[in-house]
Amino acid sequence: MAGKPKLHYFNGRGRMESIRWLLAAAGVEFEEKFIETPEDWDKLRSDGHLMFQQVPMVEMDGMKMVQTRAILNYIATKYNLYGKDIKEKALIDMYTEGIADLSEMIIVLPLCPPDQKEAKIALIKERTTDRYLPVFEKVLKSHGQDYLVGNRLSKADIHLVELLYYVEEIDPSLLANFPLLKALKTRVSNLPTVKKFLQPGSQRKPPINEKSLEQAKKIFRMK
Repeated sequence: MAGKPKLHYFNGRGRMESIRWLLAAAGVEFEEKFIETPEDWDKLRSDGHLMFQQVPMVEMDGMKMVQTRAILNYIATKYNLYGKDIKEKALIDMYTEGIADLSEMIIVLPLCPPDQKEAKIALIKERTTDRYLPVFEKVLKSHGQDYLVGNRLSKADIHLVELLYYVEEIDPSLLANFPLLKALKTRVSNLPTVKKFLQPGSQRKPPINEKSLEQAKKIFRMK
């Protein structure tokens, strides 16, 4: 029997958080090996386990997988979260890429220089309400189903709900005009596996703060 997936990353959200969300939603228990010092980082790279000298890295099914989207696609395929045919997969990919565009803006926000942060947040808010969320609200309205694709849970729903939580952290009012998205968020959040992940004490990570940002910069020798 294969062991639990092992996730290699620092103790924070970053690019690993969507992997944590997807595994948790699929009901998969996982272990985490945190990179806590520059020496931990040097060892992981020198061991030759990082194809492109980058994390996230996930040990799973005898593989050491890198590149976030490749990892997510593998998990989604394995746990039946990637549609029933090639057309559904294409829709899921399109939606997921749009979600990733906005998520990326939020992920890198803590790295933004203080004098630029206000403008970056304003841009995120504008893109959220004018570009991205209207698309997904329209999709749900167009077919009247519970989930984005094929009326069953897919990785697109999970990634979108994760994003909606981040959007609410920036400004809860941003969801006010998207009732179907709020309903999707509630629906997915109440799935037993996701509900468990959202409880205090789970492996879900909190928003990055100044202390954790400085720790990450030290580990990865970022300026």
